[in-house]
Amino acid sequence: MKIDAANKKLLCRYTVENNLVGNDEFSLEYDYLVLAVGAQVNTFNTPGVLENCHFLKEVEDAQKIRRTVIDCFEKAVLPGLSEEERRINLHFVIVGGGPTGVEFAAELHDFVQEDLVNLYPSVKDMVKITVIQSGDHILNMFDERISSFAEQKFRRDGIEVQTGSRVISVSDKEITMKLKAKGEICSVPHGLVVWSTGVETRPFVKDFMGQIGQANRRVLATDEWLRVKGCEDVYALGDCATINQRKVMEDIAAIFKAADKDNSGFLTVEEFKDVIDDILERYPQVEHYLKSKHLRDVTDLMKDSEGNDIDEVDIEGFKLALCQADSQVKNLPATAQVAAQQGAYLSKCFNRKSKWKDNPEGPRRFRGSGRHQFHPFQYKHLGQFAPLGGEQAAAELPGDWVSVGRSTQWLWYSVYASKQVSWRTRVLVVSDWTRRFIFGRDSSRI
Repeated sequence: MKIDAANKKLLCRYTVENNLVGNDEFSLEYDYLVLAVGAQVNTFNTPGVLENCHFLKEVEDAQKIRRTVIDCFEKAVLPGLSEEERRINLHFVIVGGGPTGVEFAAELHDFVQEDLVNLYPSVKDMVKITVIQSGDHILNMFDERISSFAEQKFRRDGIEVQTGSRVISVSDKEITMKLKAKGEICSVPHGLVVWSTGVETRPFVKDFMGQIGQANRRVLATDEWLRVKGCEDVYALGDCATINQRKVMEDIAAIFKAADKDNSGFLTVEEFKDVIDDILERYPQVEHYLKSKHLRDVTDLMKDSEGNDIDEVDIEGFKLALCQADSQVKNLPATAQVAAQQGAYLSKCFNRKSKWKDNPEGPRRFRGSGRHQFHPFQYKHLGQFAPLGGEQAAAELPGDWVSVGRSTQWLWYSVYASKQVSWRTRVLVVSDWTRRFIFGRDSSRI
């Protein structure tokens, strides 16, 4: 696939190999283009990863992992193998201690202990699951309480966690890593390696970035309305893009001028209040800054050096009040929660595009006249979950609320089901869980 931004065309190729007649290449013209292609696995150029590891990005990856797990057990029960060979075949290694890697390790442990050991009882004590993490803890993006709980649970379940270990190569027989604490290099034999260490931009998106002057960036940059910078009528969302939030200090002079209605050179509290709603919407880092400083109201910014309220400020005082706000600018996480909210936002904008063309609803334009056509995208963090197996999960919810245990797992079930795209998929997911509870997991090789 290739994007021809100059001619507003997509150049595509049918990739499934078959003997059907016809041309496999075709092009599509577009008026508006939305890029929501996600990202690909980041191997960090580690030798042997692409050839010898399994990944967790596509449906085909899941099918391949399932087949390989079953093959490992089938190979382990063949007669004539030594105990060491059986243990090697049943050594499952997960590289990456983030939410995806931890959830896979937990689910694999449950699959083995609840289902496969009943089918292969002769090797049930030879199974080993290892999680390799380069950092000091798994789930290090979560609260420390969750990370500690996950490590303790894995220890009880017999899942080995090797922190401070960086993989330097992977072969079909063993995985080689460097232990940071000792500086030693060791190799460990394996039956299956799953690589879950992060994502990077897809090649055709990188090519597109080169066309529009973003070649030096790691990921596609958009504005707060999800419009790709440097390319008209192209939008991007999800893991393939990031919002390049505009800095308030870039527009501080224009904001001051717009607020100073009487052109006095000074900004009163009332004039500041008149534009503050537009400032908070256009530059959300200002609100984050207020929260970080535990300020109750934006007018608390208008104080002198001793903390006393003042009636008005000049441009230098206004700059001083907001100069630290841009330090709160943060990139959104590469999660499905972000992509789902962006997709809902963008569809709403397209549906209302004609209606709001002449009646814009967005914040004031400080550089120029009028208002922006739409409200900028604002992400609302609803929390994050980490399923840990054994009907237990951990959750970090808004308000610094941490929850772990079985009740959290049932909360995860309800949230997961509610976020499905239709009632059909909700029923299918819940029925699949019900069958698993009653009959166990399907262990057939597909």
